Amino acid sequence: MSMLSKTLPGTIPVTAQALPSWLTFLLALACGLIAANVYYAQPLIRLISVDLGLSLQAAGLIVTLTQLGYITGLIFVVPLADLIETKRLTISVMAVSILALIGAALATKAEGFLFACILLGLGSVTVPILVPHAAHLVAESVRGRTVGNLMSGMMLGIMLARPISSLIADHSSWHTVFIVSAAVMTLLAISLHFALPTRRPQGKFSYGHLLGSMLTLARQTPVLRRRAIYHFFQFAAFILFWTVTPLLLTGPVFHLSQTGVALFALAGVAGAIAAPIAGRASDRGWTKPATALGMLAVAIAFLITHIAEAGSPLALALLVVAAIMLDFGATATLVLGQRVIFGLGSEIRGRVSGVYMIIWYFGGALGSSVGAWAYAHGGWELASWVGLSLPVIGLLYFATEKE
Repeated sequence: MSMLSKTLPGTIPVTAQALPSWLTFLLALACGLIAANVYYAQPLIRLISVDLGLSLQAAGLIVTLTQLGYITGLIFVVPLADLIETKRLTISVMAVSILALIGAALATKAEGFLFACILLGLGSVTVPILVPHAAHLVAESVRGRTVGNLMSGMMLGIMLARPISSLIADHSSWHTVFIVSAAVMTLLAISLHFALPTRRPQGKFSYGHLLGSMLTLARQTPVLRRRAIYHFFQFAAFILFWTVTPLLLTGPVFHLSQTGVALFALAGVAGAIAAPIAGRASDRGWTKPATALGMLAVAIAFLITHIAEAGSPLALALLVVAAIMLDFGATATLVLGQRVIFGLGSEIRGRVSGVYMIIWYFGGALGSSVGAWAYAHGGWELASWVGLSLPVIGLLYFATEKE
């Protein structure tokens, strides 16, 4: 079957094949638009910091607090996917992100904006609710492809967020970025309300039990823990790169405008092609070699930025290549990891998704804070070597994996 099976209201069965194409597209679009909210501020760090009176060293808080808000949502909100009907939970969480976007748009002081960043991160955890939901709806044979499609949407959203926000800010203001996103989120919430299939979790656990079981899952499920740690290092490197490069490109080395940063970030979107490739590779049993290649790609991305003289056209070209390689490697590792953990059991997918993302989003918080600090104290030279160390550590841990 290519369409969802007919069923009683409030339930949804696993299909024999894939989701309808229109539903896959809508869910992928939703994942991209929602994930983008966490990253709109990255290329605008200098603009926002100057406008709100934040120092260069404190500028990393814009990204770090958003990541920490996201982690809070992963801990306390995402487990509810195993307890509360999916559509109701999705729309409720999106309402928080809409309010946060409005707050960010209206902020005139650093404290107000940073508080909105925390709420924005918290309200953006709809993605780890929607992806396990989609995994529930398809057969095992196409689960990797389905997850890959949704991850393509998410990664495209993350990667396009940077050039889109840069272009809007260059032609209007950074406040406009958040106003536009609030309007888009409102339209998306209405669309999901009418189109999203309902699913009532079968578990009868209490909320307290669900929260406690996440720690148990992390402790007693080695494959979940290992996959999350792999992406911890990948995502830390990813966030470090995209936190620091806007500062580098708009600074005295390259002197790019926000439009120039937008074009640079747009090149990195090519790395999103890794999602469907990784999904199909995992369906064919090539998860381990594909994981190694993803980690190597991120490590090599940082290395090649040291080949040319800083500020030269070749150095800028190599930064573009590095952005593509880094986005490719991080995306591949994410899809491969989610494909593995979603095979652990349908009744725990919400919590498994939460544990996985909690661990690797701590990596994102680490990457943003350490990246901003390293750049403030040693420029790209120090920041890039810190970035290189992250996938290298991940590779050393990966080397301990047994067949």
